[in-house]
Amino acid sequence: MALGWLVVLPFIAAALVALTPARLRPLSTWIAFAAALFGLGLLLSERVGMATFGVMQWRREWVPEIGLALSLRLDGLSFMFALLVLAIGLLVFIYARYYLAGNDALPRLYLLLLLFMGAMLGVVLANNLLLLVIFWELTSLVSFLLIGFWPSRPDGRRGARMALTITGAGGLALLAAVLLIGHVCGSYELNDVLAQAARIQHDPLYPAILLLTLLAAFTKSAQFPFHLWLPHAMSAPTPVSSYLHSATMVKAGVFLLARLYPIFEGTHLWTYTATLVGLVTLVGGASMALFQRDLKGLLAYSTISHLGLIVLLFGLDTQLSTVAALFHTVNHAVFKASLFMAAGIIDHETGTRDLGRLRGLRKTMPHTAVLASVASLAMAGVPLLNGFLSKEMFFGETLAQGMFGPFNWAIPVVAIAAAALSVAYSLRFVWGVFFDGATPHDLPHYPPHEPPRFMKLPVEILVVICLLIGLFPQHTIGRLLASAAWFTLGGKLPDYSLSIWHGINAPLIMSVVSFAAGAALFFLRRDAFRHHRSVLSDMNASEGFDRLVQRLEKGAAVIVRVFETRSLPAYLSWMIAAMLIVPGAYFFALGAWGGTLAPLPIDALTLCGLVLMALLAVGVVLVRQHTLYALIMLSTCGLLVTLAFARFSAPDLALTQVSVEVVTVVLLVLAIYFLPTLQPVVETIPTRLRNGLLALMGGGLLGSVAYEVMTREPARGIAPFFLANALPGSGGHNVVNVILVDFRGFDTMVEVSVLVVAGLAVKALLRGLRLKASGTGPGGLPWSSQSHPLMLAILARMMLPLTMLVAVFVFLRGHNLPGGGFIASLIVSVALLLQYVASGVLWTESRIRIQYRALAGLGLLVAAATGMGSLAFGYPFLTSSFGHFHVPLIGEIELSTAMLFDLGVLGAVVGTTLTIVSHLGVRDKDMQSVEKS
Repeated sequence: MALGWLVVLPFIAAALVALTPARLRPLSTWIAFAAALFGLGLLLSERVGMATFGVMQWRREWVPEIGLALSLRLDGLSFMFALLVLAIGLLVFIYARYYLAGNDALPRLYLLLLLFMGAMLGVVLANNLLLLVIFWELTSLVSFLLIGFWPSRPDGRRGARMALTITGAGGLALLAAVLLIGHVCGSYELNDVLAQAARIQHDPLYPAILLLTLLAAFTKSAQFPFHLWLPHAMSAPTPVSSYLHSATMVKAGVFLLARLYPIFEGTHLWTYTATLVGLVTLVGGASMALFQRDLKGLLAYSTISHLGLIVLLFGLDTQLSTVAALFHTVNHAVFKASLFMAAGIIDHETGTRDLGRLRGLRKTMPHTAVLASVASLAMAGVPLLNGFLSKEMFFGETLAQGMFGPFNWAIPVVAIAAAALSVAYSLRFVWGVFFDGATPHDLPHYPPHEPPRFMKLPVEILVVICLLIGLFPQHTIGRLLASAAWFTLGGKLPDYSLSIWHGINAPLIMSVVSFAAGAALFFLRRDAFRHHRSVLSDMNASEGFDRLVQRLEKGAAVIVRVFETRSLPAYLSWMIAAMLIVPGAYFFALGAWGGTLAPLPIDALTLCGLVLMALLAVGVVLVRQHTLYALIMLSTCGLLVTLAFARFSAPDLALTQVSVEVVTVVLLVLAIYFLPTLQPVVETIPTRLRNGLLALMGGGLLGSVAYEVMTREPARGIAPFFLANALPGSGGHNVVNVILVDFRGFDTMVEVSVLVVAGLAVKALLRGLRLKASGTGPGGLPWSSQSHPLMLAILARMMLPLTMLVAVFVFLRGHNLPGGGFIASLIVSVALLLQYVASGVLWTESRIRIQYRALAGLGLLVAAATGMGSLAFGYPFLTSSFGHFHVPLIGEIELSTAMLFDLGVLGAVVGTTLTIVSHLGVRDKDMQSVEKS
């Protein structure tokens, strides 16, 4: 259960931050800090796999029908990434407190960062691949909000959209890959998937699985050509960059490669794809980093380059290169988080990140200069710092690979070039900001000074870690790295040494060459800058992305113009055409007509009813210009359908149909009052012919399908289960009602929720609408001057208590006899609708003082609470319970919790229906009074 708390804890803290009153906003800092600290302590208390390579798992079923479970796994690999998420998150929370000191947006930042922390923990701890996809997408959504944290900044909005577009597409690719893996393995559990690595590699779907997984990892970890989103994300606040773009979000793709490495290793497609993409990203990112004027832009492109290095190491596909990739993942997270924080301090104290204006800050900010210098040298791979060790392992693996035959020398040469660029942009960061020039001037914040003490504390801690790993690697990270590598390599661990000195060897010589070349490139950078725009500028790539988005928008606009015509007949035509093409083609391809069952004989009364319904349907089409006549025919046809249900022993359907018909007719009568008596004909002859042909073909298809179904022996389905379990399982004889409120109660819950939302939407559309009534009625006769006839009003008031009594009777009998909450709600709605029609909105609402929106919401709440009650007792959502009780003077009665759910349905339906009517039935002169009420 500790694993479950580890993931849930940040979400609980985020909820507490959201509920913190405005006057207690400083409390949000302590909530975020406590959540990260407690989670870190909880993680460290487990220390699973650190010595024995053990695994801790926790699992709860969620949706077993599709293989989705709340399944978590803590091993050496997930421990390492969870440690990065929590430890660096804790430092970022401290840093953010001072970066946004006195800013009202600080609680919102903590809220989003906590949500992101929980999502990242879900990604690295998920043992179910479907669960991993859910958390993966959650990281994309929350990062969108974090990157666009300042809504007033256009660059922030643009960067957030770009990040969401690219990483969201990668999330869809990951979902497709996971579904294919589940199809091959028969399970989404990571334990089962890793155990079937050979089966996946030999399956014909393996190339699709691999490429889709790589697409997801490359988009999240900003690999070429999906790297564009990361530099544009630098408009986010620096705490966001320190967390997302150094240690967490961009490392999610790396984690995915490491987690699924056992099922990809050893295949040429994996090796060459990851190697080439990593190689291009490594060099391209390093080249672009050198030419950035923005301090965070330099760090963003350097991040892209180092992520390319990690992907390249995975692609080299040796056991030691995988160890080096994991080692550099930790090192990069540490020194890059400290560099982002240092850049934020510089921006915070000077008011700018422009390298063209920042000069000589070592005099006014000496402490920050030392911290930033050490972190930059770690990024450059200087000896005695953590970056040097993983860089040496990287150089060694580039020399050991042999995938390109006579061109094997290319990878070491490119590695040296990328390392030289890394040295050059690291020197530019340090020298340009702290040592180049005299005392700074012409800064937005002048004179600059050191930040508050505790704002530097996270940077100091990270820099000390850089030094400790560089000086004592075996004692600081040895066990952590070995455990993570063990699980990444599928239970294998190569021989390697984390000593800081291996003698004079080829990797050391490569390092010396890269240092010399990088220093020379830095001092000759002005010549390179002159050629920068024509050779290495990323403007074309960024503009290319914008052009691609514009083309997609234009294509979408064309589709919208074709399909979104704001014409109901057109929509129906497309729907019927799609039905004819897809299921219709499949149906006719079966080639069998008619089953073995003989049709039942049709008696004369039934035949007359069917002929009359057909004639009425044709009549609606013929007289559709005359609105009132069409409504009369349509309602009569609906009543005949009710009789058909009753004739063929479906009393529940008959009651529902007649209730719906009455409510619909009343609503349409109210609407007709505001419509012209004679509707103009706007369809052309070809349009009428097309509509008629589609109607005949659609009706013929549905009739053919119905005939096929009814003349064949029914397959054994779920009906026997419902019939056998309705009474013992839910205590009801009315199987239809038991299905609605128990067996398929979740369906009913969703339908009622949609109904309430639709009602609120209709109310919003009608609010303030000034409806002008037609001056004359049918035949050109003027409307009666008596808006509310006396006899109708008297009869409506007399019928109200009787109708309510019938509704109560139908509601109470619904569990055992035809009836129930939905039918009762329609009867109540009819009774109240009649009052509106007979006496008017103002008269009715002055006597029935009910807030219909509140009634709908209360009904929905009661229905949901009934379902949640079963969860409290360990049963699935909306599981009902029943019992028999003896009541004095009455006798034994049966009570079921499903009646509470039915009561909630009644409140939701009545509240929604009357919310609509209370606005639809208002005339122009009454609108203002109703809105005030």
